[in-house]
Amino acid sequence: MTAVLLTGIGGSIGCHTFRHIMQTTDWNVVGIDSFRHRGLTDRVEEMLRTHPEDRSRLRLFTHDLRAPISTFLSTEIGHVDFIINLASLSDVKDSIKNPSGFLLDNMKMILSILEFARVCRPRVFMQISTDEVYGPIAGGELGHGTEFVAKNGEAFHKEWDPILPSNPYSASKAAQEAACIAYWRTFDVPLILINMMNNFGEMQSPAKFPSIAQRKLSRGETVTVHVSEVGVGSRFYLHSRNASDAMIFLLKNCPPNMHITGEIDRPDRYNIAGDGRLSNLELVLLFARLMGVKPNYITQNPLSDRPGFDAHYGLNGDKLAALGWRPPLAFLDSVASMVQWHREHPEWIDPK
Repeated sequence: MTAVLLTGIGGSIGCHTFRHIMQTTDWNVVGIDSFRHRGLTDRVEEMLRTHPEDRSRLRLFTHDLRAPISTFLSTEIGHVDFIINLASLSDVKDSIKNPSGFLLDNMKMILSILEFARVCRPRVFMQISTDEVYGPIAGGELGHGTEFVAKNGEAFHKEWDPILPSNPYSASKAAQEAACIAYWRTFDVPLILINMMNNFGEMQSPAKFPSIAQRKLSRGETVTVHVSEVGVGSRFYLHSRNASDAMIFLLKNCPPNMHITGEIDRPDRYNIAGDGRLSNLELVLLFARLMGVKPNYITQNPLSDRPGFDAHYGLNGDKLAALGWRPPLAFLDSVASMVQWHREHPEWIDPK
């Protein structure tokens, strides 16, 4: 039976990846999480509560990947065919407050899992990274309705564009990528690099902007929207189930490119692009419309508390689309479903 090691299973992306694996494959999952950062056992239990039949295909371990995976734990994990590495610190504000500690922690995590991969020899090691490693794109222009469109698709970052991180978080993700490439070239770790856009979904961290906006709107409070000298910031939003579907598609259909000794070559890299680009203000207005509430908001220059702020991000998803992948969930439908779920389960965005 195919086995997947999923690190960061208790995170807001990891839990959806776990559920999508259960729903679309017959694979077994070995989950690892420290459950001390953004990962919650409650997310895994929520998935199992609604689908108790999945429990028999899951083995769950609590381990802080800042420490190496011991021989004992490695034996307990056993053989795995695929590793999906989602474990990472991801809060930009935290990275600005404590840059050296943040960078060191993320490097310790990636080195622990890469060292494990050297031993267990999976068929694929999939490193999940972010669009933020490339830095910002130009703002584009408003298209029909509320969505932004680029003036030229070439404005979006393609795979292997120059890496230009703007803050310690994105720098730490770029450093993780570099470590993975080094292990691919030196130790034959079968690497696939993934860069994806802003994820959203049910049970997202209360510290992320979509959750903050929904929480404040539900309370009748004022939402702060970042507006810098170049205008209102925008993001492409990608439901975590769509991101998970793309990961599984690649694991099933795209064996990794292996390093050829003496060649100046590269591992495989794929962008998972979101299909809904909204300004931060348009996202707030969309939430308010779906919730049936009045949108109260103020604008604030993000540079006052977030130096290195990038107004706009964007990835070119043509490479993955050319392979035949299409997102299974429509953007507006998935946003509406998430908003409704949070209205029925407010504890996830409104922790006491």
